[in-house]
Amino acid sequence: MTDTVPPAATDWSADAVAALRALDVRQIAYVPDAGLTRFLDLAAAEDRIAMTSVATEEDAVAQCCGAWLGGQRALAAMQSSGVGNIPNMLGLPRVCGMPLFMLVTMRGEPGETNPWQESTGRAMPALLEAMGVDVRRVENADEVGPATAQAGADAFSANRRICLQLAQSLIGFKGFHGQGESDA
Repeated sequence: MTDTVPPAATDWSADAVAALRALDVRQIAYVPDAGLTRFLDLAAAEDRIAMTSVATEEDAVAQCCGAWLGGQRALAAMQSSGVGNIPNMLGLPRVCGMPLFMLVTMRGEPGETNPWQESTGRAMPALLEAMGVDVRRVENADEVGPATAQAGADAFSANRRICLQLAQSLIGFKGFHGQGESDA
């Protein structure tokens, strides 16, 4: 498997972290993903942001709710294929009236070479919207910082559930090889 990352992928991460700093986000709960690597590395370098690698995406939602109860703001970061793991847990912030701020990198969009990513990628926005999450899509690297700032402000000021959906073109496309194929 090879990763192809577009030049813009290095640009949006710093802007997103700067927006989180301005929002006073103190925790990021994430499921490790290659598309989030630079963002997570930059966030980890922040003294005021505690990073937690979680086993499943629903753990990230739960940690964000716990952070809110403890007086801190948090972000759940994951890839779109993991969104299928969180519908039941999304009831926690909805029923309890807590904010949930999510950053989701997309897979399964046009150009995706891994057919296993297509179904969840296609269903992800509608699934979240059906669960009461406001989905906001960003396609340009220069819009990520302002979109992060606005989505976070909206989530935290009104106890809303908001997902910032980053287009796959911002993170690159991973190669996929069927049985017997290789990069050679």
